[in-house]
Amino acid sequence: MDKFSQEELKAYLIQSNEEFRALAEKHAEYARLIDEIESKSHLTEEDEIEEHRLKKLKLHLKDLMQQHMNRHRSSQVA
Repeated sequence: MDKFSQEELKAYLIQSNEEFRALAEKHAEYARLIDEIESKSHLTEEDEIEEHRLKKLKLHLKDLMQQHMNRHRSSQVA
């Protein structure tokens, strides 16, 4: 498990870590919802607010996933 690439590490953690997998699934769900909003030909004010809210939540999950990956890497070095 030495020197995983970023994507290899994500795939490994999705398979082996339930908490990381839940974060990744929620991140993908937010991405899908954002895509649905962005695919509309006209966005209402509510759509724009919801899009902004979902993007913040998605970014927060990405940060949490990165923290998991950093912890995994540091535990492999130790």
